[in-house]
Amino acid sequence: MNPNRALNLLPFVVSTITFFNGFAVADHENLQDMCPTTTSTVLFMNGYPCKSSANISASDFKSSKLSIPGDTDNFYRSAVTMATAADFPGLNTLGLSIARADMEVDSMVLLHLHPRSAEMMYVLKGVVIAGFIDTDTNLFQKQMREGEVMVIPRGLLHFCLNDGFEVATVFSVLNSQNPGSVSIAGAMLPFQPNSDDEDVVNKLRTRLIASSMGNPLRG
Repeated sequence: MNPNRALNLLPFVVSTITFFNGFAVADHENLQDMCPTTTSTVLFMNGYPCKSSANISASDFKSSKLSIPGDTDNFYRSAVTMATAADFPGLNTLGLSIARADMEVDSMVLLHLHPRSAEMMYVLKGVVIAGFIDTDTNLFQKQMREGEVMVIPRGLLHFCLNDGFEVATVFSVLNSQNPGSVSIAGAMLPFQPNSDDEDVVNKLRTRLIASSMGNPLRG
């Protein structure tokens, strides 16, 4: 091949690799049909070992963990329940996990991030405001109603608050079997919140709502 032609092809090859990497799931590709998690070994690895094929059953691919509302009798009046490959064997190696958020009226799921996953949120019940903050501290948020979906980019701070007059329920799918969760508020507020902490949460909620009203292009 002509050396000059080879050099001309290099940008195309690089851009093609970048394009396909951009659409890849967060976790590694699956190398077999299925790999339900086994708990019968202490082997440490980046992920979970697989059950023997002789021990795999249909129950490995079903979970009832998210069928029951979370306990919202807490300081934040909200609850997030997540099913990952650690407790839902059929998810192992599929690059997926699923979560449920239950929020009382005027409550919210405070700022947090998933270092290993993007998130797709689906409103099952109620009216919520969901949003995320990018690395330039720009706020992107929208009001969402039943049946609507919003995508949260990987690793960005995001939140969800109840903007209606009834309990809200949101389901999320994340593209990692172990997305992780880092809560900024949980790290900053004490383990036994007091009235001062409640003021902080209320001010944060008010500011997030006001930010969208002041910037209609991102609201």
